[in-house]
Amino acid sequence: MQTIISPSLLSANFAKLENDVLMLDKSEAQWIHIDVMDGVFVPNISFGFPVIKSIRNLTPKVFDVHIMIVEPDKYISEFKKAGADILTVHYEACPHLHRTLQAIKKEGMKAGVALNPHTPISVLTDIIGDIDVLLIMSVNPGFGGQTFIENTFAKVSEAAILIANKKANTILEVDGGVTTANAAKLIQNGAKALVAGSFVFNSKDPIATISELASY
Repeated sequence: MQTIISPSLLSANFAKLENDVLMLDKSEAQWIHIDVMDGVFVPNISFGFPVIKSIRNLTPKVFDVHIMIVEPDKYISEFKKAGADILTVHYEACPHLHRTLQAIKKEGMKAGVALNPHTPISVLTDIIGDIDVLLIMSVNPGFGGQTFIENTFAKVSEAAILIANKKANTILEVDGGVTTANAAKLIQNGAKALVAGSFVFNSKDPIATISELASY
């Protein structure tokens, strides 16, 4: 299975967002990662529904929407209408996580759960079978271009073991500071999807960079 690459639009050129999305459409990226932030759950504000809707008709690629917001349940149906294919909520923002995942699936989207760097994998032991995508944050969420947290390698291994032991069909994704320097080890440890932002968009040839990451 080819590694799924999900380039993060947080690192794209916002003044030329259409051009960047069309570029990704021509690349080997299978998903496009869209970070939604509310300035409350994380100290930054980014995309909202109008932006997602406006780029949805530019590409058939999977919209991997990662919502870093409080009270995500309020907006699930709106994200579906905007064009999300995968909707990933933060464990830390969902007191009734099972209910939230059910609501996402009821709308016809894949349900993802993100874990902040300080949150252990063990909190998902009883619910991993209900999770379509497990997003492990390898930086503290809120900003692009941060340094990769080394403990992520062990965390990915632990998550892969949990998924295997529970016979879950969960795709293990890593987000934050992903480069060619750590991609191979992340894949070896069990990751199936990699989010890459600044490493892709700041490279001289983003399409070639995506292809290289996908080859691991």
